[in-house]
Amino acid sequence: MDFRQVLLDETRAFGELIRSGDPQTPVPTCGEWTLRQLFRHVGRGHRWAAQIVSDRLSEPLDPRAVRDGKPPEDIEAALRWLQGGAQLVLDAVEAVGAGARVWTFLGPRPAGWWVRRRVHETTVHRADAALALGAEYTLPAELAADAISEWIELMAVQARRTQLPLERGRSLHLHATDAGLGAVGEWLITSDEEGLDWTHEHGKGDVALRGPATDLLLALSRRRTVDDLGVELHGDIAVWERWLANTSL
Repeated sequence: MDFRQVLLDETRAFGELIRSGDPQTPVPTCGEWTLRQLFRHVGRGHRWAAQIVSDRLSEPLDPRAVRDGKPPEDIEAALRWLQGGAQLVLDAVEAVGAGARVWTFLGPRPAGWWVRRRVHETTVHRADAALALGAEYTLPAELAADAISEWIELMAVQARRTQLPLERGRSLHLHATDAGLGAVGEWLITSDEEGLDWTHEHGKGDVALRGPATDLLLALSRRRTVDDLGVELHGDIAVWERWLANTSL
């Protein structure tokens, strides 16, 4: 998958959704935010990541210190600002080299890590905008599956710092029903004394979810419930509820 092109495409699609709505529209999946605030968050987030990479930072960057971090009032200029931020991420990674080590909220990572991270940040926030506007939302199965993998990776690292979303010895299995995904469309997440671990495999979990990859992503990221989505849930629902209660938005 060419994450560089996907970042540009997803950013453009997000911007077009914002263009279609009232900026003051509430975004229920993002607390008390409006579409205007969501737009600024994504656009400034691109520039924040780009500056971390271009300046080869080894410490966090205060979002208030992001260069050109405020969108113009004019919608057309704002959309150019948004898309320009995505391009800045790509340009920064190319300039320093994808393997250069920079700060991330998970610890030092190669600069190229930020491209994939901004892709999936944008895809999920595009879902927020679509849900706020009552618009259709879907992703290519391969992209949705990778977003799920990245989400689980983030949860596995963050679980070392917070309460485990799975009790020790418990497990969660996800099965994407999209044709052609193969092994990358299955995830078995387990918990032991060292934290969370996961693999792409078919296995029996204490609780299992089965449905299209896009729907599994929306359920995992707490954008919609399994009941609303029609995702099949089998096994111990308490395990799933604990997972949701202890994973971040």
